[in-house]
Amino acid sequence: MLILGLVVGLIISIFQATTQIQEQTLAFVPKIVAVLLALLLFGPWIITKLVDFTTQILGNLHMYIG
Repeated sequence: MLILGLVVGLIISIFQATTQIQEQTLAFVPKIVAVLLALLLFGPWIITKLVDFTTQILGNLHMYIG
């Protein structure tokens, strides 16, 4: 997600440099949209990884306590 935001920001910066448009929202809005789309795309995978990690940590904690 961060790499996608970086790439979109770089493309927008090059576009702004070539057209000499220095509008801040032109750089901000596409990056936010790209990161939100990446979050929608990668969100289920991230949540699965977080749940697996939490389950593993709690399982290890139960093993040490019990």
